[in-house]
Amino acid sequence: MSIDAHLATLERKHGELDEELRSVQAQPSVHDEQIVDIKRRKLRLKDQINRLRSDTQH
Repeated sequence: MSIDAHLATLERKHGELDEELRSVQAQPSVHDEQIVDIKRRKLRLKDQINRLRSDTQH
């Protein structure tokens, strides 16, 4: 898998987590642990994306 394809996959997954987070937050009986888990997963993906972008610029 090329770096560009990998970046696209990570960005797509990040967007999916955004949608999941909005959906979970809209529910009245939301559990804070679930929100924290989604935010952590989003942050990990964002870190991977930034690391890949940084590596390709050097």
